[in-house]
Amino acid sequence: MEKKLSPKERMAIQRQAMPEQNATARSQNFKEVNLGFDEQLALLEAERCIQCKDPKCVNGCPVRVNIPRFISFIAEGDLAGAAQSLIGDNALPSVTGRVCPQETQCEVECIRGVKSKPVAIGYLERFVADWALQHRNGTKPAPVPATGKKVAVVGAGPAGLTAAGELAKQGHAVTVFEALHQPGGVLVYGIPEFRLPKQIVDMEVQRLRDAGVTIECNVVVGRTYTLPELRAQFDAIFIANGAGLPVFMGVPGENLKGVYSANEYLTRVNLMAAYEFPSADTPVLVGKRVVVVGGGNVAMDSVRTAKRLGAEVASIVYRRTRKEMPARVEEIHHAEQEGVNFEFLVAPSRSWATRRNGSLA
Repeated sequence: MEKKLSPKERMAIQRQAMPEQNATARSQNFKEVNLGFDEQLALLEAERCIQCKDPKCVNGCPVRVNIPRFISFIAEGDLAGAAQSLIGDNALPSVTGRVCPQETQCEVECIRGVKSKPVAIGYLERFVADWALQHRNGTKPAPVPATGKKVAVVGAGPAGLTAAGELAKQGHAVTVFEALHQPGGVLVYGIPEFRLPKQIVDMEVQRLRDAGVTIECNVVVGRTYTLPELRAQFDAIFIANGAGLPVFMGVPGENLKGVYSANEYLTRVNLMAAYEFPSADTPVLVGKRVVVVGGGNVAMDSVRTAKRLGAEVASIVYRRTRKEMPARVEEIHHAEQEGVNFEFLVAPSRSWATRRNGSLA
């Protein structure tokens, strides 16, 4: 039996770096940037967790995943146990392991972060979740007795899919209605392929289907069905219609050709596969000089997408300072590595675009 490490020995282990694509190469393709831990890196990183008696990381998690428990399973080499633990707490772990801002939630609460770097909880979550996707037979949940209750979920985005997964665990019959032709919501139309591959979303959705969740696409609630009609068929309705409409700045020129909302731009590229043009018949204007206004994750997604589509100069303009940017630190770092320019304390007074030089608002 392998000897367990002491807290002092655990504290001596440095945080493991995430393997990633070369910056120059990835700035010209839409393949995933982060490559994920292998088992050796995951086991070593899991050993860094000192298994606190009062795990504050759990309090930092919005869905209260039992983080020390699934990490302890990894450290013991019991990946099936880690997967069962994680999936029991989180309906979409391969998604949250990639895009959830762990550095401001669970990891910021990690006691290891006081004197060194926190445990890479997000990286470990992704490792376990991806392992589970590849080993479905060993991670199937036990059957749950049916309650006889039926629930309708409006919207197949992250909120709707999570609700569906949690309701299915309770034994309820769940039907999800999605207006678009593909489930996933912002996971498929907003977040780029290089951060969250569509295949990962599809596999997570399939796991929900395997658990008994029914998903109907191309259904616009309010037209295809009204809420009273759904109320007559279901015991409860959960509305998760998302926030898909853009908010404009109200400056002159926003309606000019070559000016996109980030919502439209990312939808064209992601859900409608404009990055595969001309094989995908969804053209999108590719500017030589592209400006993205904003400093959040959506802005990072847009400017990094523009760079990959061939922009010679791709820039972020943000009205505050770098320290105040709401985007994830990792995304800002990746954008810089890929050659994105940043201009701070800048607010646009008007929007200008020509056929040669596209601008993103």
